[in-house]
Amino acid sequence: MPSVTPVEPEVLLTATEVAELLQVHPKRVYRLVKEGLPGRRLGGQWRFSRSVVLEWLQRGGSAGPEALPAPAALSTTAPSVAMPAEARPPLLAANGDLAVELLLARLNASRAVLGFVQADRDQASRLLQQGAVLLAGSHGKGPPARLGGIRLARIHLVRREVGLVAARGRKVPRLAELGRLRFAGRPSSAGVAGHLERALREAGLDPRAASGTALALDSHRDVVLAVLRGDADAGLCTRAWAARAGLPFRLLAEEGYGLLVRAADLGDPRVVALCEVAQGEAYRAALGAVPGYDAAEAGTIRYDPEA
Repeated sequence: MPSVTPVEPEVLLTATEVAELLQVHPKRVYRLVKEGLPGRRLGGQWRFSRSVVLEWLQRGGSAGPEALPAPAALSTTAPSVAMPAEARPPLLAANGDLAVELLLARLNASRAVLGFVQADRDQASRLLQQGAVLLAGSHGKGPPARLGGIRLARIHLVRREVGLVAARGRKVPRLAELGRLRFAGRPSSAGVAGHLERALREAGLDPRAASGTALALDSHRDVVLAVLRGDADAGLCTRAWAARAGLPFRLLAEEGYGLLVRAADLGDPRVVALCEVAQGEAYRAALGAVPGYDAAEAGTIRYDPEA
């Protein structure tokens, strides 16, 4: 009886694994597909034969010069979850900024659906590190380059103005008056809380005393609603939310606002679709019509420097 040589099963790679093989950014893989890189869709996701990819390279296919950033030493201060990008749920955790609302509305209209999880900056970062969400809102202090050893990229959305609001028909209080008022603020884990604390210290005021009987609310929307209902005399939020509610506003600071994503997930079709919407003229025009927003660089992808 003739011997039969066993046939090794075909090794199929995800887009992220192909990016690692070719040493390019994951988003580059989808451009290479348009340039002739062989691949096929299985269950809505791209899959690539390892042997075919290598043959394509030998036939003259080129990945181009876009090399991945050199890996740095992994941090062991916090655990992370290792799972393929497609296993992460299609969720975006953020604080409900209007830039996010406009982005999700346009993205979901294109059928590339992402769900929303209400979370402040620190909560969103923890969810991203745990693999519970695909993207996380980030603003305030310098965005992290890594989370628990995971290299991050940041999709910039907008520069926004943050400040104080008061009820309609009233003047926005001075910083020294806040301690005598019912104040609607944000928890210390929210990025905008740092702007208020900095402004108070620069004015020679103790942040703990100046905030008075502050309410720590979950979102900018909750802040303006508290002021509109009369539950608070003043509050802390973006100019965009103040304008939507018709409240007077006083500027405290400007900051960049964007979305953190694992660098290895930039090639995930859901992230690619989000970037395409964020870079579109329609989205930038919608942001530009909102008071307190600068949308000139919406959709740009950035790698923040590592400390």
